[in-house]
Amino acid sequence: MHTVFRIDEVRKLDKKSPLYQVNLKLTSDDDQQLRQLTDRIREESSGSTGWYRMGKLLLKIGQFDKAEELYMALLEQASNDSDRAHIYHQLGWLKDDQGQYKEAASFYEMSLKIEQQTLPEDHPSLAPTYNNIALVYNKMGDYSKALGFYEKSHKILEKALPPNHLSLASSYNNIGQVYNNMGDYSKALEFYEKDLEITKKALPPNHPDLATSYSCIGQVYRNMGDYSKALEFYEKSHQIYEKALPSNHPHLAISYGNIGQVYSNMGDYSKALEFYEKSHQIFEKTLPPNHPDLATSYTCIGQVYNDMGDYSKALEFYEKAHKIFENALPPNHPSLAISYGNIGEVYNNIGNYSKALSFLEKALTIQQKTLPPSHPHIKETIRRINNVKKV
Repeated sequence: MHTVFRIDEVRKLDKKSPLYQVNLKLTSDDDQQLRQLTDRIREESSGSTGWYRMGKLLLKIGQFDKAEELYMALLEQASNDSDRAHIYHQLGWLKDDQGQYKEAASFYEMSLKIEQQTLPEDHPSLAPTYNNIALVYNKMGDYSKALGFYEKSHKILEKALPPNHLSLASSYNNIGQVYNNMGDYSKALEFYEKDLEITKKALPPNHPDLATSYSCIGQVYRNMGDYSKALEFYEKSHQIYEKALPSNHPHLAISYGNIGQVYSNMGDYSKALEFYEKSHQIFEKTLPPNHPDLATSYTCIGQVYNDMGDYSKALEFYEKAHKIFENALPPNHPSLAISYGNIGEVYNNIGNYSKALSFLEKALTIQQKTLPPSHPHIKETIRRINNVKKV
């Protein structure tokens, strides 16, 4: 191992000085926690060669430009189809994380094409590729394609795995998510409940994955407008997270946010703000100041103030969110489009129609570059623009 130190003690030199003394303690090779950390890093950055491990690590830490540069160089040097398929897959992952979904789908499909030439049609290795392609199409709003690829993945998993395997539960969950996005809530519940059934059998009652299953069902009920049912499932989820996770875990923050969203939908804005602020406090403690999840948290709070008619407050929080998105995301990321749309909506509400139009048109420009023409977000933005122009 390389030289690794623990922080042994931190103390201020004196009351008047801004300087601190940090005492370090050299770790030993048999330090159990250090070994666990090292093993985890190896697991997170696994790969057949050092360069592949480096690429995966760059993706994990969000260094997308450097990762792309590395993978393109590796692609030029690749001597066999197996390596090319892997590199295309990693480039798909990279573009997905950047919000460049069309490019992500293209790279994933190039990887799939190679794999299909060398593997039987029901080979388990094809399932993750089908799954990732489906995930991208789901994000693009092309739900029929997403469903098709998820079902191909699921068919392979059904043949390859025992009926109560957690990968099958995840697959049911993915399909449920597409139906939820399509607005087919009965189908969404059907698949989410299949996920829950397996998860209950396979995991202990306080496992965080079980909480996630409850949360998904809660989301469907919220979308259906059945807020009491939504709260019931979100609270089941939250109870598990509270027992299973440390108090500042991001999953708890998301859970508070989910509950806040239901109260917002119910028009109980004080309760909504209470839960959103609990969520935000965790994000502030656990995330770097330019993390997109922090921006999403600001957005949720801004939405409540917008619904309350407190437009100056709404604008304040939307602009905080937007500043983070601009710093953290590529310029054509769909989340930036949503952010422009939110700000445009506030300006519309306060009667500043020229500004509203400017922000909505920025949103539409991004959406038209990244989403298919039939995507609901594009239709909604065009509707908003037309409404502003009518004033």
